[in-house]
Amino acid sequence: MAFEGLADRLQNTIQKIRGKGKVTEDDVKAMMRDVRLALLEADVNFKVVKDFVKRVNERAIGQEVMKSLTPGQQVIKVVKEELTELMGGEQSKIAVSSRPPTVIMMVGLQGAGKTTTSGKLANLLRKKYNRKPMLVAADIYRPAAIKQLETLGKQLGMPVFSLGDQVSPVEIAKQAIAKAKEEHHDYVLIDTAGRLHVDENLMTELSDIKDLTKPDEIFLVVDAMTGQDAVNVAQSFNEQLGLTGVVLTKLDGDTRGGAALSIRSVTNTPIKFVGMGEKLDALEAFHPERMASRILGMGDVLTLIEKAQANVDEEKAKELEKKIRSASFTLDDFLEQLGQVRNMGPLDEILKMLPGANKIKGMDNISIDEKQIGHVEAIIRSMTKTEKEQPEIINASRRKRIAKGSGTSIQEVNRLLKQFEDMKKMMKQMTNMGSRGPKGKKKGGFKFPFM
Repeated sequence: MAFEGLADRLQNTIQKIRGKGKVTEDDVKAMMRDVRLALLEADVNFKVVKDFVKRVNERAIGQEVMKSLTPGQQVIKVVKEELTELMGGEQSKIAVSSRPPTVIMMVGLQGAGKTTTSGKLANLLRKKYNRKPMLVAADIYRPAAIKQLETLGKQLGMPVFSLGDQVSPVEIAKQAIAKAKEEHHDYVLIDTAGRLHVDENLMTELSDIKDLTKPDEIFLVVDAMTGQDAVNVAQSFNEQLGLTGVVLTKLDGDTRGGAALSIRSVTNTPIKFVGMGEKLDALEAFHPERMASRILGMGDVLTLIEKAQANVDEEKAKELEKKIRSASFTLDDFLEQLGQVRNMGPLDEILKMLPGANKIKGMDNISIDEKQIGHVEAIIRSMTKTEKEQPEIINASRRKRIAKGSGTSIQEVNRLLKQFEDMKKMMKQMTNMGSRGPKGKKKGGFKFPFM
């Protein structure tokens, strides 16, 4: 999980003060000493930490806390608000040009994941925002860079504009925008060559592309795992190009997360998107408040809902609800729901988005065995159509056959059938509870997009 080490430290620290009916100045100072250490260990810029601790201290010691009925919770509220502010306050949305296409320059160091991120962003623009993007291969220096972007385009079914590696990137960008206008693309993503921010010639080339294309956005792609170096890189690129946003890659693999907390403060450049995995749909809009909630163990329900909406077919969800009400929910339906949940991402990460998940004993070490889920799928696929629809007919000999066919044990088959039966009863009870308002009037249907 992003910020895992920092999250653990901060959650342990604020837990000590959470239930206090009276909070003294010494309590706040002791907590902020721990918070300061946690932030420094997470590789957050020293000046950023100093300013953050000073602001929290000023707000937490004084009237704001003294007037509160629950001072402990009030201090935590202050920490959350300042953490949110540190990362940008509000979500910084992607630009939309009044005269399409909207032009985005993707810049950054070699190896930061710029080409892949360009493909992920184009995919997000199309899926979430219903846009028509075009990718532009303007990295003529790195061997196979053009080929990589074309391969990504093919995987995504996305157009890639290329003039090979013998034409200047400035000319490629110019012709790409003309082509995008002709074909009515509303976004153009220019994948430039990775470069060192001290390489004058290549930085001049970026400035030339900027002057010619007048981009609506200049996104710096930064590997979050590079820590403080990421902040230095962002500062340098910002001074030379005037960045409009940062995309942090590999945030899912960074246990420190200091770059995300420092970049916004040091460069005054908003974090627009974060890469949360290797898949081409593993790019999320960055919401400072939601990330602050995650770090402090308060969950992230909004992101969870968005993931569900993006991966769940609404018509199928309605159909499923009817089946639950009429008790005709089958193992085939269960298999389909399992697939939709898996599309939302790693299940242990999804569970951690639930509020209070950090308080569940053992949640920190939770690791849902994806192999076990694979066994469940194999068991259901080894059943006949009739068995899936009427699991009660599955006797001892059928269970033996299913176990053999799925490469599992009879015990695993028994366990799945028992869990399925229990789940059906629970779902039926919950839909009945959700379908009646006061005086028995029927209310809006209780939705089960996944279980």
